[in-house]
Amino acid sequence: MKTYLDCIPCFMNQALKAGKLATSDEKTIKHLLDITGDNIKKIPMTATPAENGLHIYKSIREITGINDPYKSIKNQSISEAKELYPSLKEKIEKSSNPLLTAIRVAIAGNVIDFGVSNDFNLKKDLERILYQDFAILDIEKFENQLKKAKNILYLGDNAGESVFDKLLIETINLPTTYAVREVPVINDVVIEDAINSDLDKVAKIISSGSPAPGTILELCSPEFMKIYNSADIIISKGQGNYEGLSDAKRSIFFLLKAKCPVIARDLNVKLNDIILKGIN
Repeated sequence: MKTYLDCIPCFMNQALKAGKLATSDEKTIKHLLDITGDNIKKIPMTATPAENGLHIYKSIREITGINDPYKSIKNQSISEAKELYPSLKEKIEKSSNPLLTAIRVAIAGNVIDFGVSNDFNLKKDLERILYQDFAILDIEKFENQLKKAKNILYLGDNAGESVFDKLLIETINLPTTYAVREVPVINDVVIEDAINSDLDKVAKIISSGSPAPGTILELCSPEFMKIYNSADIIISKGQGNYEGLSDAKRSIFFLLKAKCPVIARDLNVKLNDIILKGIN
């Protein structure tokens, strides 16, 4: 997926939000926005938004001196998701279709995305998505591949959402590797967040090696690429991973909510639609 013109104001807004979280010094934030503007002048529109976002978050870390501006927000999101975990676990187990319900729950967690908006209500969004129609639902293809699979590579997206990923991993009940970002970027999950979400109890946790807000294969580690190439099924969560892998040359299942117009147009769906899309 390429970068669109609509992505450019989003890059600036992300820099502003992260800058305000990192510091209250307006001169520092203004400098950050100036550097972000300079970076935007140079970005190739043929690259993915996640690749171009890499440079913005590198600047945020360097200019503010804060490695993880979203750390306290991520911890709060994980805590809130954990409070919902027992009731969601029960809902899945009692469902007439536990797998589909667990998929819905995992996608509902995808609303926890401060790179797009902080205007969400987790409980209300969860209830709505549990009964929302899918815009794309490749469930039969997914179920058929699960029947033959011996292992799964699961690409995490946001902290907090990671707790809901755990519910889907438990429901599928196959050996799973859970891949996270190499460094903090937006509120995306890193190894510490995954452990805090108790994912180490159901999966092997690794870093993808990608410091971008998405899985960019050219930046991933040899360890990750070995697992990526050999996994029977890849589950890719969220918009950033979709941006990086939508043109991948292997079978991948994308689980996400289309939270921005650019992603919705690329998928040919409406804003806020929910998606289970298999490629190749």
